[in-house]
Amino acid sequence: MTQPESDYSLLDSGNRRKLERFGTVVLDRPSPQALWAPRLMPSAWSAAAARYERSSSGGGSWERRSPLAQEWTVLLGELRFILKLTGFGHLGVFVEQMPFWEWIRARCAESESPLRVLNLFGYTGGSSLAAAAGGAEVAHCDSSKGIVQWGRANQDLNAMSELPIRWIVEDARKFVARELRRGSRYHAIVLDPPSFGRGQKGELFKLEEHLATLLDELRQLLTDDASFLLLSAHTPGIGALALRRLLQERLEERGGAFASGEMAIAEGSGTGLLLPSGQWAAWSCSGTTPPRLADGS
Repeated sequence: MTQPESDYSLLDSGNRRKLERFGTVVLDRPSPQALWAPRLMPSAWSAAAARYERSSSGGGSWERRSPLAQEWTVLLGELRFILKLTGFGHLGVFVEQMPFWEWIRARCAESESPLRVLNLFGYTGGSSLAAAAGGAEVAHCDSSKGIVQWGRANQDLNAMSELPIRWIVEDARKFVARELRRGSRYHAIVLDPPSFGRGQKGELFKLEEHLATLLDELRQLLTDDASFLLLSAHTPGIGALALRRLLQERLEERGGAFASGEMAIAEGSGTGLLLPSGQWAAWSCSGTTPPRLADGS
């Protein structure tokens, strides 16, 4: 799966790292699956404005090599995002999810009436903004207050302040349990759970231990005429087929179509090379599922 045209470009990858351009800012960050040798000369990598190194004790730090604004904005597909360097090496966007935003917007736009969409572990709002742009009413849930505020700022940046997005700061599993008690239902659900995470009050989430139960609960949140469910993950050792089987186990009786694959980023040099960047699985009542990788895997 490759990303649409944007202010982003993957310049090179290798030696378990990736060299990326976000607007005019070039950054050097870890990429554990880039086991091959880089194509570009070392001078191209050393020219990066900043390099992130992970720490063996957790987290990491940035080495700034040239002046860099505290934050800047980029256009990714049809959406604009505020970016900034974080202590975990993230910037405020996962570009491998850009094709999902196109698909989500299209699925919401084709509905005759507004879909109610839940974006769980919503981060800075890419999927929420895409759904709202397609006419959906969105509930965006993330346990980090700062991240949710960042998502609100992205909504304002895109002149979407009037669109119906409800920004919720809460542990994902607690929010789902509360919605079930309330009898709330959604036509579509998007979730990108972390491998490991903690909520505001120390709530623990481990994907291997909690994903299956969470999907059981999300199945109950779907309306009878639900449109789709999209699941993505970046957990090593859990492949796309495993994610797909989890969805099939819970949703196969509804009919529709299932699909799964690797998320990937295409190098901007026209080489056709792809950088693996996680896994995804989807169910769609209409049979229209996200596109797979260019190589058919």
